[in-house]
Amino acid sequence: MTLSLISLLYKDIAELWLLLKKCTDEIMHQDIIPLYAADIQDQLKKQFAYLSGGRGGDGCPVITFPDYPAFSEIPEKEFQNVLTYLTSIPSLRDAGIGFILVIDRRQDKWTSVKASILRIAASFPGNLQLVLVLRPTGFFHRALSDIAFRFNRDELKMKVPIIMLGSVSELQGYIDKTQLTEDLGGTLDYCHNRWLSRRTAIEGFAQKVKQTAQILQSFGTELAETELPNDVQSTSSLLATHTEKKDKMKEDIRVAVEQGDDILGSITKPVTENPEYKLNQDQLDNQTTVERLLAQLHETETAFDEFWIKHQQKLEQCLRLRNFEQDFREVKAALDIVSERLSAFTDVGNSRSHVEHILKDLANFEEKSHETVAKARMLASERDAFIQSNHYAVDSIIPKCSELHHLCDAFTTETERRRNLLNKSLELHDLLEKSMKWCDEGIYLLASQPVDKCQSQDGAESALQEIEKFLDTGAGNKIKELNKIYREYAHILNEDLKDHVQKVFQKQESMEEMFQKRQVSLKKLAAKQTRPVQPVAPRPEAFVKSPCTSPGLQRENVSNSESSALRRVNYRKAKSDVTELHQSRGGSTMDDEENLAVLRQHVMNELIETERAYVEELLCVLEGYAAEMDNPLMAHLISPELQNKKDILFGNMEEIYHFHNRIFLRELETYIEYPELVGRCFLDQMEDFQIYEKYCQNKPRSESLWRQFSDSVFFQECQRKLDHKLSLDSYLLKPVQRITKYQLLLKEMLKYSKNCEGAEDLQEALTSILGILKAVNDSMHQIAITGYDGNLNELGKLLMQGSFNVWTDHKKGHTKVKDLARFKPMQRHLFLHEKAVLFCKKREENGEGYEKAPSYSYKHSLNMAAVGITENVKGDAKKFEIWYNAREEVYIIQAPTPEVKATWVNEIRKVLTSQLQACREASQHRTLEQTQSLPLPLPASSCASPSRNHIRNTKKMEEKKADLPSVEGCGTTAAPKYPEKGKGWAKPSQSLDASEENDGWSSAEEPLNSSDAEEEGGGGGEMKLTPGKYTVVTDYDKGVSEEFTVKSGDLVQLIREGEDGLWFVKNLSSGREGWIPANNLLMLIGNSKSAQSLSSSESGTASSNLSTSSSCSDSCNVSSTSFSDIKG
Repeated sequence: MTLSLISLLYKDIAELWLLLKKCTDEIMHQDIIPLYAADIQDQLKKQFAYLSGGRGGDGCPVITFPDYPAFSEIPEKEFQNVLTYLTSIPSLRDAGIGFILVIDRRQDKWTSVKASILRIAASFPGNLQLVLVLRPTGFFHRALSDIAFRFNRDELKMKVPIIMLGSVSELQGYIDKTQLTEDLGGTLDYCHNRWLSRRTAIEGFAQKVKQTAQILQSFGTELAETELPNDVQSTSSLLATHTEKKDKMKEDIRVAVEQGDDILGSITKPVTENPEYKLNQDQLDNQTTVERLLAQLHETETAFDEFWIKHQQKLEQCLRLRNFEQDFREVKAALDIVSERLSAFTDVGNSRSHVEHILKDLANFEEKSHETVAKARMLASERDAFIQSNHYAVDSIIPKCSELHHLCDAFTTETERRRNLLNKSLELHDLLEKSMKWCDEGIYLLASQPVDKCQSQDGAESALQEIEKFLDTGAGNKIKELNKIYREYAHILNEDLKDHVQKVFQKQESMEEMFQKRQVSLKKLAAKQTRPVQPVAPRPEAFVKSPCTSPGLQRENVSNSESSALRRVNYRKAKSDVTELHQSRGGSTMDDEENLAVLRQHVMNELIETERAYVEELLCVLEGYAAEMDNPLMAHLISPELQNKKDILFGNMEEIYHFHNRIFLRELETYIEYPELVGRCFLDQMEDFQIYEKYCQNKPRSESLWRQFSDSVFFQECQRKLDHKLSLDSYLLKPVQRITKYQLLLKEMLKYSKNCEGAEDLQEALTSILGILKAVNDSMHQIAITGYDGNLNELGKLLMQGSFNVWTDHKKGHTKVKDLARFKPMQRHLFLHEKAVLFCKKREENGEGYEKAPSYSYKHSLNMAAVGITENVKGDAKKFEIWYNAREEVYIIQAPTPEVKATWVNEIRKVLTSQLQACREASQHRTLEQTQSLPLPLPASSCASPSRNHIRNTKKMEEKKADLPSVEGCGTTAAPKYPEKGKGWAKPSQSLDASEENDGWSSAEEPLNSSDAEEEGGGGGEMKLTPGKYTVVTDYDKGVSEEFTVKSGDLVQLIREGEDGLWFVKNLSSGREGWIPANNLLMLIGNSKSAQSLSSSESGTASSNLSTSSSCSDSCNVSSTSFSDIKG
């Protein structure tokens, strides 16, 4: 059929092409005019000869040679051209009769007449019928012409007669007056310019028609010889090119027809304006010529239109076929893809939620595939349209349409089969979950029945009724026949699902067995009792001590079938009753353990089920949102600003999903039978949980991006496809919620596993998870720090962060002036790293969600190698000090609670201790060079006196001499320090921004010695004052002399003790002297040592603190370092 249609189509095109060629050949093979008026227009304008359109008696064309004075001067070439052109205008029939020449020489001389006649006779190219000469009108020339003509007749002899006429009236005897122009006395309407213009137009139109015919024939040849392309693009391009050329040809034909109509209208215009007007023969010939050209043009256009219609039909059918073939390939490839994806739906699910998720995935897949299937069915339905249009390739189209129908039907059938399998699986999981739920409820019922109440008859009967009532509910909830389940669901039961069914059935059987045992026990307790059973059992040792029971104590046998682990004592018959009662009490203990096991299993079930749901939710987000951002079919819904932002929006969620799906969930499932050991699972994977820190750090950026594009059509479409009630941001919060959920579940599990084997692992896992949460929380604050020029990662691990009230105390060198004394504290947020502590100002941000999270403006930082701490500040248990450079700059920190303070102090102490330990290890090879000790005084007898303090310090110095680092070995790292509290480096801090609340600190220029703290209660007695030099630790302005004041850090000398408990004191910093009460003096110098008791050199004088302090010295020089006891 296809071959016949193709043959028929090509046959029609060939016939139409022959018709078009015939029409164009007729036009192209018309007589060729030797000359055109446009070519000799200037020569014709001279009008030395013209064709007026008049005719002789027998229809001979009349050519007139008017009086032209410069006739003799006309070049021969021009003369020949004009005569040739004029003789070519009349029809061949009229030209064959011959021409009548009218030579008007009335105003000329005879000599000129003779020359004109001779020239015309010699050059005239056509046939002559008659030559009429109007001789000169002057008397002399007229007479002369008569005589000369008689004598020169032979010389002027021509093939036609020459008649000499004396007037126009004689001329009218030969030619009718109506055929003569007005200058010859006739009435013929002739205008030479109009004639010339019309001749030019007619000839131009003829040329246009011939040129159009040539182009049509050439274009037709091109169309007829064109081969059909094999692809859509080439076919479409060819059709567009041919259509464009056709339209141009049609436009050329239209212009030519308009031109011909205009010419024809100008010829017939006189007749139109005056119906009595008669056209001369030349005008009639022009009219006939133009009409003939127009008819040929219309005939050619009609033939071309018919040919084009067939050719266009051929190209359009070819294009339609190529489009069908291309669509067929695309649709078939798409059907193959969806069929392959459908074949991947082999999983029947391992839980109800899993099956529901697979069903939802299948529904989403079917929805996404609907467009492909619909497109395939629509393409297949075009079969009838091809047949009705008599398409030449219908035989190759029909099989392809049938194939598409078959593929669509197969896909639909397979989809329905998969859905039925999943629905069957869902039905089975519903049955299993009902059974498991029923078992859990039963176990909880057993665990919730109070043992004490069951000891009474009424309590036992009530508990028995509860059990029987519960067992009645098992008809619609439990699995009755295992083999029936196997038969009914055989087509979906794989090995895993079959094992799951067996475990559920075994659990059901175990639970029913527990109920049976409990029923037996309760039935015995519910039996009629003569006396109520004492609910409180006597201690076991009481039974051993009393060989006999009390006379009035009588008990019935109470056996407990649920436990028999208690030891039995072979007493007398009366004693055995009490023993059996004790066994009943022992059974309650085992019931408690059983209840704890049930609760542990419940927590484990919740952990695994929520973990599975969490994994499924992550997968749903990754497939339903993240993957769709790369889907080309959804690209038009994504705004340009959102493109390439997937990593910001979803963070490392894919990494989290793979960890939980491939590793953690599988590991958890291995502990399902041993819930108390699940802590080991967490510990094994603890390092992998660090990925949550990266996710949480990205969360503010993700939240900000979501708020910008939450109304995007893309997200709405994804949510619609997933059938989610909540938007994407709720699911992006899932990882944050999940990591915080683990610690709650671990706490529950630990509560029910305190006496179990894995309790220590559970506690360690809980601590580790809480540590991860703290690290995540700290990192969230750390990334909000702004204004810090360096790299925060170079500061080491972030250990602590929190908000505090901060006071500052700044003194320069030995000027003993507090430049900045803060009465109103600054609010600062501190970040403690391994290598530095940062002071920042918290700034609340406006906005919603994570955009409302505060930022921290960096103000100041201290190198941990340069700080020291004072753990206690008098008057406030929540305060401590961070200082350096011998307290030249002191930061008084007030924590929210004493507990927070203790945590920070301990953490700072650990940092300083670790730094000192590192310094000691680095300088260990140089310790032998530092063995020379300082001169030590002999010990005194009183441990409370300054000399005894000196002895204690000296002993500790001797013990630690080996650990003292040298300048060469340690550089400027750390001074000697006791392990309990380290001493630190005190060196100038960085400059703080002084633009805000006098926050500007100037750096100290001269480093002083570190401050030490004396061990409290070292000798158990009150410290006695002795003459010497001391450092003041607090301000004092209430001396006996109002002019005598001291400030914290001042160096004072106790000179002598006076009466009434007064001491004469000299302030070495200011040079002033005065009396201070001893009690006040004790408060001023606290537990600081006399510089004389430590070293005879003032350069080694140590500043002192009232409270315990820890520091690190900036110098490792032993000779300039003072030592004191440090509170452990």
